[in-house]
Amino acid sequence: MKYTFEELPQAISTLHEKVDCIKDLLLENRSQNPQRPRDDLLTIRQAAEFLSLSVPTLYTKVSRKEIPVNKRGKRLYFSMLELSEWVRSGRKKTIDEIHSPTDSITPPT
Repeated sequence: MKYTFEELPQAISTLHEKVDCIKDLLLENRSQNPQRPRDDLLTIRQAAEFLSLSVPTLYTKVSRKEIPVNKRGKRLYFSMLELSEWVRSGRKKTIDEIHSPTDSITPPT
């Protein structure tokens, strides 16, 4: 849709009103459904799929106590949040982070 120069102020005003309406709806939706982190419990198969590992590999990690797990009877359950944190804890620094000026020792003056 093309506007003439004279129509632009009205078009911008209408657009501004619509954006405000969308903003109000989003804020209202957020207040009704507050964001909370998902902490679903996963079975061993679901956890293996989530981590892109095979089920036997996951059993090995559990037996070596390398991965956070909950055991109820003979069943294993995994917290999605704990698994995400576990993956993130293995993060390696980049070369820039290793050689950043804040990490280097500054010579005395």
